[in-house]
Amino acid sequence: MKLNYKLGNLSVEFECDTPKEVFNQLSVFQEVFGETKCGKCGSENLRFVVRENDGNEYYEIRCMDCGAKLAFGANKKGGGLFPRRKDAEGNWLPDKGWTKWNPKTKQVE
Repeated sequence: MKLNYKLGNLSVEFECDTPKEVFNQLSVFQEVFGETKCGKCGSENLRFVVRENDGNEYYEIRCMDCGAKLAFGANKKGGGLFPRRKDAEGNWLPDKGWTKWNPKTKQVE
C-alpha cells in the first residue's frame, strides 16, 4: 500500500505492506522532521543543515532567527537519525534539546 503523508510544508510517500510498517515509517519521519518551531525562541524559520568536519557529518536543525540548533545523532546500524535531547550523562536537556552558543559566557546554553 502507498501512503502519502504531509507534515507542515513537507510531504512524503511511503510504500508499506502492513499497518505496523506504516506506524514505523511515520514514527521515524515525525521524529526527525516533526520540529516546526525553535525550542529557544519559538520561531518557525528553521533550516535543515548538514555540516562536514574532518570526514564526519553533523546533522542539525538551525533557527535562522536566533541561531539556536537541535543536533541529531546517527544510528550506527540502519542509518537513521534521532534528535539529541539528552546530554552525555543521560540527563534531559532544557528546551527539548535546542541549544545556543553564548559568546559572552563562551558556553552552550
